[in-house]
Amino acid sequence: MNSQFNSLSANRRSIYALGDNLSQTPEEIFDLVKQTVKNSPTAFNSQTVRAVVLFGRSSDKVWEIVEDALRKIAKSPDAFEQTKAKIDSFKAGYGTILYFTDTTIVHQLENDYPSYAANFANWAEQGLGGAQQAVWAALAEQGIGASLQHYNPLIDDAIHQAFNLPADWQLRAEMPFGSIEAPAGEKTHLDDEEMFKLIK
Repeated sequence: MNSQFNSLSANRRSIYALGDNLSQTPEEIFDLVKQTVKNSPTAFNSQTVRAVVLFGRSSDKVWEIVEDALRKIAKSPDAFEQTKAKIDSFKAGYGTILYFTDTTIVHQLENDYPSYAANFANWAEQGLGGAQQAVWAALAEQGIGASLQHYNPLIDDAIHQAFNLPADWQLRAEMPFGSIEAPAGEKTHLDDEEMFKLIK
């Protein structure tokens, strides 16, 4: 079967060479992120996903926070220089999306449905993953490159303080995005036999 969805999904890659040469406005990108997250499913329609979209100096601040945090734990100056080059590539983009889970809703569901209480945190992660995948693909459809990074919990407190975010929003990932200045590297897959089973 032909599938436009799978073609779009294949076009969604981790782009590390980012620039700020985009024709879309911050408002257009913000609206795209909002609509995509709102259309992504969550267990019990719990809507636990939160997204903060930053541009310009605010986006730069995210990566300065990451840099400061990693400098403190670097094993050596040489090791940090390699890390800094990677961070600089994220900072060079057009913006950054911060993804959070609203833990207040998770805890409320745990209280309201005790029989399922052990699952709600995991289900919130599933909802977050679906939203991230959807936003990433939506950006790719517009010719915007992105990657998904995870510097939490190392940067959590500094991010909350810098942007005055609710304490019950738990940072889960950071997505730098921008113009595609170099293509993604080659992608390999495990053998189908290791990943899938067809049972009739």
